[in-house]
Amino acid sequence: MADNKAVIAVLGGTGHEGAGLAARWAKAGYRVVIGSRDAGRAADAAAEMAAKTGGDVRGLANADAAAAGEIVVLAVPYAGQKALANDVRAQLEGKILIDVTVPLVPPKVARVQLPEGGSAVEALQKDLGEGVRVVAAFQNVSAHQLADLDAEVNCDVLVAGDDIEARETVVQLARAIGITALHAGPLANSAAAEALTSVLIAINKRYKVADGAGIRITGIPDLA
Repeated sequence: MADNKAVIAVLGGTGHEGAGLAARWAKAGYRVVIGSRDAGRAADAAAEMAAKTGGDVRGLANADAAAAGEIVVLAVPYAGQKALANDVRAQLEGKILIDVTVPLVPPKVARVQLPEGGSAVEALQKDLGEGVRVVAAFQNVSAHQLADLDAEVNCDVLVAGDDIEARETVVQLARAIGITALHAGPLANSAAAEALTSVLIAINKRYKVADGAGIRITGIPDLA
């Protein structure tokens, strides 16, 4: 029942990656709030997603969505990551923030370009302070795979965060939508996932991978 599950707000939920995650959580019975700069656009996207998934989906402006969410997902391009997070800082206090950010710098998106100091997500944690538990996840999941709600997501997810309890919450949220998720250590380790995205983009281009290449971690015992 949705009443027993957290309300998930997805800021950037009208974009490809955010919409894919939001739709899968809605289909799995979570109450979802789509956030956008334009409340009308968010409402339209939410209505379409609710019809598609049969789920409980609302659309609000970003700040209102962040306030409504018990867990907040930041799924916007790197160029807008810090500005949006700081705009809704007050609404994030005391919550888990799942950051999907990858530091891609167009047009050279197939080249690793990590920010000075390493992880873009770790830098955001320092900006927001200890009152927000930032967890990095889903950077390497193809939006094409997420969009096909009837298909299995054919890759693993690395989940990094300094708060182990918050990390476990995100691991379980990933598993709830059929994605194998693994604890990948502290937030600093998200630099590996952020860099890996550019590597996967290069692989997609070279081998013409339509649905997006992914990773699998071997040697792990049964996670069921």
